[in-house]
Amino acid sequence: MSAEELTLGGNPGRRVLRLYNLYRVTVGLALVLLISSQLDSELLQLAHEQLFRYGSWAYLILNVLVAALLQRPRHPAQVFTLALTDVLMLSALFFAAGGTPSGIGNLLVVAVAIANIMLRGRIGLFIAAVAALGLLALTFYLSLLRPASATQFVQAGALGALCFAAALFLQGLTKRLQQSETLAEQRAVDVASLEELNALILQRMRTGILVLDKQHRVLLANQGALSMLGRPALEGKVLDPHSPELVKRLQQWLHNPTLRPQSLHAVPDGPVLQPSFVPLQRGEEQHTLVFLDDISQITQQAQQLKLASLGRLTAGIAHEIRNPLGAISHAAQLLQESEDLEEPDRRLAQIIQDHSRRMNMVIENVLQLSRRRQAEPQLLDLKYWLHRFASEFRNSARLDQSLHLEATGGGLQTRMDPHQLTQVLTNLVQNGLRYSAQTHQLGQVWLKLYRDEDSDLPTLEVLDDGPGVPPEQVQHIFEPFYTTDNKGTGLGLYISRELCESNQARLHYQPREGGGSCFRITFAHPRKLS
Repeated sequence: MSAEELTLGGNPGRRVLRLYNLYRVTVGLALVLLISSQLDSELLQLAHEQLFRYGSWAYLILNVLVAALLQRPRHPAQVFTLALTDVLMLSALFFAAGGTPSGIGNLLVVAVAIANIMLRGRIGLFIAAVAALGLLALTFYLSLLRPASATQFVQAGALGALCFAAALFLQGLTKRLQQSETLAEQRAVDVASLEELNALILQRMRTGILVLDKQHRVLLANQGALSMLGRPALEGKVLDPHSPELVKRLQQWLHNPTLRPQSLHAVPDGPVLQPSFVPLQRGEEQHTLVFLDDISQITQQAQQLKLASLGRLTAGIAHEIRNPLGAISHAAQLLQESEDLEEPDRRLAQIIQDHSRRMNMVIENVLQLSRRRQAEPQLLDLKYWLHRFASEFRNSARLDQSLHLEATGGGLQTRMDPHQLTQVLTNLVQNGLRYSAQTHQLGQVWLKLYRDEDSDLPTLEVLDDGPGVPPEQVQHIFEPFYTTDNKGTGLGLYISRELCESNQARLHYQPREGGGSCFRITFAHPRKLS
């Protein structure tokens, strides 16, 4: 006897066992009711009346106990013992009831069939063999006791053959059902694994994915979409108050699906997003699948190509202007040194020299912009790097200038070209000191480094206590050649922003509470650049 030949088949086998227990208890009750109503003597040709009566009661009591105690068999031998006991007791009742005319032989066929649902292989055929041999042997014994029973051999043989036929048929059917069940379970495991893998891939994708219903309620949002929209969670919420610009693009697409949606900034400091929409039919409901792509890097590459072309053009122009400008400046200097020059004319010569120097500064910035090398990002520990920068800057600063540094949080790293970062911070700090000195005797700038709670990215603020930027000028301060200082070139902030964007960092301005300016640099994640 092996475990392979005795199996319940999991939960389906337990359900069959419960039905088998109920069936035997029902048969036992029917037999007890039969003997209690004294109909057994009238309906059956009993060969042994007392054995039939006691056997019926024993069959009922035993099956009630088995149904109560054997609900979850722990070993297949228990099922085999139950089936063999049932066949033996029914065989005894078959004998006591007078053989095949009693109909109990049919109950034996049913018992063998049910046993072969739960048992398989040779053990199931052994139960069928016991039933068939019992039918033939007991019929033979009855023919010796009652010669009239000699005519029952054909019926007994047919019942024995039915036992084997039922055993073979149900074993084959059960085997197929078990194979189908195993295959279904394997498919279910595969589907669950694929769903888990798809969910993991969906959450790790950098493309933002949203699924919206007709009321713009978010049914699904991956981590990429939450990061781009600057929200910790969106599922189950209506999108309108959280991202009105995206809803506006969705409405435009619904009105005319052929138009390409415009890009947008979901959050003020966030990347440039390009939305795309796909209708999604789920049953009778119409949903919308939203894809969000960060096109900041593509925009930066296009901007760099444009600047490279512009740089080559401006470099050629600047070179042609620089030579005559040098001649003008030199001539003005010689004219100013003349002893015969009157004071008004000397003042005019000084004006020529001042503006020549300013024009030369503009040309230097243009040439610097055109010769700007490709960014070479390195992994920087921003705390260490900023402390070193602040120390070097203080050593070269004037006595009426002060630079303060505040750094909070741990593990503040990014990937950026350190030379370009030095150029950006030097420009921002010098601007801040210059504007701070306009309203205070001591020019002061504060560097504040921290990790932004919403984006989880390193952020550096350059703060000053100067007059700040008027609201009507804020949108123009990063434009080339735009300046509010009559001695400025208008290229400092423009170059600083371009250098930040070439390193996938973002530079923007916001007014400082209590007066002054705040230039904020949001650095890229250290894994974004490679």
